[in-house]
Amino acid sequence: MSEVPPVSEVPLVSEVPPRRSRWRVVLRRWPTALAVGLLAATAGGSSAGGVTPLAEVLLLLPLLYLVVAKIQRREASWPVLLVLVALYLVLRMLDVVAVPAVFATVALAVMVWGAAAGDLRRSGAFQVQALGMIGFGALVLTALVVEPDLGRYLVAAGWFLHGLWDFVHLRRDTVVSRSYAELCAVLDVLIAAQLVFLA
Repeated sequence: MSEVPPVSEVPLVSEVPPRRSRWRVVLRRWPTALAVGLLAATAGGSSAGGVTPLAEVLLLLPLLYLVVAKIQRREASWPVLLVLVALYLVLRMLDVVAVPAVFATVALAVMVWGAAAGDLRRSGAFQVQALGMIGFGALVLTALVVEPDLGRYLVAAGWFLHGLWDFVHLRRDTVVSRSYAELCAVLDVLIAAQLVFLA
């Protein structure tokens, strides 16, 4: 019969992990923490007037994937995001042109550039991102022309679907950087929930 070890030698299952390891987990999940912080900072953006900006920003997300797929530089995910957000903010401040029209024009230019370079024939990643841009673009444009309540649900569906899109890219570790895919996935799903439940 085996001997039972003294109580002092039995490890305690309920021991709290040291503070350092908890901080390591937080640091490793910084994109998720940033996504939650961004949502908290923009709380209230799901009001009726807030749906149009959320629809416009939703169009920016597949555009980023398309651009990064074209240049084939995952490390460019964050710089491309900064450029697109700056462009969006300038367009909103000028209030001269419709933001969706500008993003659609940029997306079309990138697709033409990709087609001319042969990417539509040989790059599966670029093909998928081009289809994603078309699909999300159609969803956003539809959401902007239907009545507001239906538009809100379409925009929420778009954010949720793009969150899934991000999770797939995060899981497969393709196209964009992992940190960007994680941040975008969490933020997208949270914004979709906010649009549905807190509007």
